[in-house]
Amino acid sequence: MTELARSPRDRAAATDTLRLGTRASQLATTQSRTVADAITAASGVPVELVHISTEGDRSSAAIAQLGGTGVFVTTIRRALADGTVDVAVHSYKDLPTLPEPGLAIAAVPPREDPRDALVARGGLTLGELPAGARVGTGAPRRVAQLRALGLGLEVVPIRGNVDTRMARVVGRVGQDADLDAVVLARAGLARLGRLDAVTETLDPLQVLPAPAQGALAVECRADDVRTRRLLGALDDPATRACVLAERTTLAALEAGCIAPVAAYAELAEGEDGPELFLRASVTALDGGDAVRGSATGAPADAERLGRELAADLLDRGAADLVSASR
Repeated sequence: MTELARSPRDRAAATDTLRLGTRASQLATTQSRTVADAITAASGVPVELVHISTEGDRSSAAIAQLGGTGVFVTTIRRALADGTVDVAVHSYKDLPTLPEPGLAIAAVPPREDPRDALVARGGLTLGELPAGARVGTGAPRRVAQLRALGLGLEVVPIRGNVDTRMARVVGRVGQDADLDAVVLARAGLARLGRLDAVTETLDPLQVLPAPAQGALAVECRADDVRTRRLLGALDDPATRACVLAERTTLAALEAGCIAPVAAYAELAEGEDGPELFLRASVTALDGGDAVRGSATGAPADAERLGRELAADLLDRGAADLVSASR
């Protein structure tokens, strides 16, 4: 791997190799390596990974205490803007909803399964966990929706990488298990080859995913025509339309990635061609109240659908729930 200190801007002019900035975690590196291999397969251009430490990586504090949106991406975007790297790969759900000046999301590759997954002791499902069972999650969205199910679970805030979280259920050398279950993004488990640990994939009717969960955003400088062209081969229009609808809903609600907002769009074949079906919800952190809605339309109208659904949710009290979560 290449260190930042060895990647000055003028190095790009001397080689066709693209430098891809990524967090150093196993999941981030796995995601980035998948994108790097896809770039090389499509274009023949070699790609090297550049590990970048972000504020979210350096702190053990809760994401909300760090300011929430952007803690895993700001440093990487700065390296991209100043030419230290040529490409960045983000978990799309971690990105702020406002565009970053000078940068462009050149590709949204095909999405992994965006649903949440349960990893529980004894192979139990969510409905089989006894009242009082301790369930770990770091996302306010999951906290709120789990409490709203009325199962009597004790929801415990946690942080850490996938293996650290799972170890709190199954235990490991030097650490006793102290949770009965954890809820994680199924996409991350799939990318890491950990799907055998999943005891239940949660139905979106129970727990609706986060906007853009399971999707990747591949970013470059807006004026880098060559790189934008190379990355364009990775773009999946269906995934981009779904993510646009979900994130437009989030933006119109004026809620960040740590708010208890969920949104999930799916494409299906309708009578007049492909249709986009968008669902969204805002849930009180104590699970005591929620506003839900849906909208359907053409994929080309993804942004409009997101705005209209957000407006409907706001008319029915979503703003108060978002404000209370802050």
